[in-house]
Amino acid sequence: MNSIPSVNLEDFISGDPERKQKFVNEIGRAYQEIGFVALKGHFLDESLVERLYDEIKNFFELPVEVKRSYEIPGIGGQRGYVSFGKESAKGKKEGDLKEFWHFGQYVDDNPKLAAEYPDNVIVKELPAFNEVGKEAYGMLEKTAKYVLRALALYLDLEETYFDNFIHNGNSILRPIHYPPITEEPKAAERAAAHGDINLITLLMGAQGRGLQVQNHDGEWIDAIAEPDELMINVGDMLSRHTNNKLKSTIHRVINPPREQWGTSRYSIPFFMHPISEMKLDVLEGCIDDENPKQFDDITAGEFLNQRLIELGLIKK
Repeated sequence: MNSIPSVNLEDFISGDPERKQKFVNEIGRAYQEIGFVALKGHFLDESLVERLYDEIKNFFELPVEVKRSYEIPGIGGQRGYVSFGKESAKGKKEGDLKEFWHFGQYVDDNPKLAAEYPDNVIVKELPAFNEVGKEAYGMLEKTAKYVLRALALYLDLEETYFDNFIHNGNSILRPIHYPPITEEPKAAERAAAHGDINLITLLMGAQGRGLQVQNHDGEWIDAIAEPDELMINVGDMLSRHTNNKLKSTIHRVINPPREQWGTSRYSIPFFMHPISEMKLDVLEGCIDDENPKQFDDITAGEFLNQRLIELGLIKK
């Protein structure tokens, strides 16, 4: 596959069984073949998207010392600000050429989980920043829920199989700023080649060149979304749970050509995580003689912890 398929969530929620099944078939096939789709018909309206971009640009334009005052030690970067070059891809020494922010789950009906997750960090200088972040978080979470319902049907599971695992899940909304490049980056990239940790990732801001996906032939192809589309990919947790039937695809954000070094790039991924107790054990329906079980049993929380250590965000 040499391009990213486009699907429309309105087909799935239309109430028409044929359109619904068409969406299930299209997204399932795309995730088996390349692990990425461009999705129209999601729950983010244009005005919310504009407000979110305005607020994140306002935040990243704050003085460095103000931004760093929101970098919280001891929580592995799970909430608040993570400064430039802090994160590197698994196996890479060089830090990625980016700074970012983390909005986390807003728990309102589970005191145990509310105590377990770090609090969201409030930016005093920008009253609308946290408000619009929370609103976007909710709409992306809702979109992800319906995508996972379609995938449950594709896997011959009950449609709401994932619902209880993602309710109050440890999901993260990450506005990223890739600042202008001021000197030859040597071995560093805006985001080095990696697979995502989580169930699925919903990405805003994949318009224009930069994001690339590695297909099954090892070729890098551009993943460019239309302005009204989210790019959505399978993460390692879902790949593991499905015995690699649904593919977690390696992807990267390449540095722009030299004439565009002076420009910033913004992107906003939403990493859909389940609750930490979810068992990622390989689904029985994804094991057969040709596809024996490839992965050991593990919970989502254990797997996340392993990967955060590998990324250098938490210490052993």
